[in-house]
Amino acid sequence: MSGLLLLTVHSLKRVRTLVLSMGILLGGFQLILIVVARSIQKSGGFEALATLLPPFVREMLGPSLAAFMSFTGIVSVGYFHLSVIGSLVALSITLSTIPASEIETGFIDLILSRPLARHWIVTRTIVLVTLSIMVVLGLMLAGTWVGLETLAPKDIAWPSAKLILSLAVNLGLLTLCWSGVAMAIGSASRRRSIAGGVAGLLALVTFLMDYVGLMWKPAEPVAWLSPFRYYRPFDLIMGSPLPPGNMAVLGAIAVAGFIGAYVLFSRRDISH
Repeated sequence: MSGLLLLTVHSLKRVRTLVLSMGILLGGFQLILIVVARSIQKSGGFEALATLLPPFVREMLGPSLAAFMSFTGIVSVGYFHLSVIGSLVALSITLSTIPASEIETGFIDLILSRPLARHWIVTRTIVLVTLSIMVVLGLMLAGTWVGLETLAPKDIAWPSAKLILSLAVNLGLLTLCWSGVAMAIGSASRRRSIAGGVAGLLALVTFLMDYVGLMWKPAEPVAWLSPFRYYRPFDLIMGSPLPPGNMAVLGAIAVAGFIGAYVLFSRRDISH
């Protein structure tokens, strides 16, 4: 157990700059969104902004359009903006494929020269990814809280703490889901670039699959295969609670990926 702890601490030190930088950047993005929402609110521009949206966007948002085109909606967008989702998925894929990098560079030989079971490599990676996601989401939540307390108008309704926390939890589960997928792929790959590329391409394909499914009815029968289908922030903005079924699916994909990583990594040849 001491070997696992030392390896985890070593890995955290290696990625701390990346994780903290991304967390601070995304936390700052929350502040900027609050400034933008305050400016639109003061100018009364939410109705005008809604009319500028393309028809297909208004159709996709449906009843949630009114909630989205509000102070609460603009503040909440920081938890489902494409750049935020893409950044967190990319971070999870990068961290989840560390074992493949250690095999490629030969660092795994040095690690396993000590009395450390091979499965601890996967456990270390799971702990590393989970802690990193928690840090980034924690900094995002801190940015939202600080922004609301210091920058938001006092005479309008703010997004509730329950809504912001639900969005963060849902986003965290989506990120962990892709971590499990990337970890399973990386545990069977000899090169980190291949593992990351395959996982990233799969994320893009399934995102587009979900997007097309929302816009085109014939694609709905296959759109359920996309993990993004089970991330529905607009429903949360409309006041719905976190759907247990969607959370269970994302969690199951993550757990299945982690189990697959254990099995594949334990059976593979780690020589380089």
